[in-house]
Amino acid sequence: MKKIEAIIKPFKLDEVKEALQEVGLQGITVTEAKGFGRQKGHAELYRGAEYIVDFLPKVKIEIVIGDDLVEKAIDAIRRAAQTGRIGDGKIFVSNIEEAVRIRTGESGLDAI
Repeated sequence: MKKIEAIIKPFKLDEVKEALQEVGLQGITVTEAKGFGRQKGHAELYRGAEYIVDFLPKVKIEIVIGDDLVEKAIDAIRRAAQTGRIGDGKIFVSNIEEAVRIRTGESGLDAI
């Protein structure tokens, strides 16, 4: 099993969710996040004063899937989240040793 974490622009969330559903994923976890990478934030004006916005709004998507769906999920996220501009985000993949469904006690792939 693998865990995929994707940090994307908030307005791309619906497109990514639909793309993941098309490849057969049943559940995702979404968290609002703030951060910056190469774009380093931006300057804004508020009541005539300029200030720097260091942390930009992002969305973090987390999914745990079987090894057989990893490439499809990564490709779906990348295609749906890509704008071609700086700040599109990142995808991280890590190993998951175990998963347990609390309600039934199922474990492994059966739990996801």
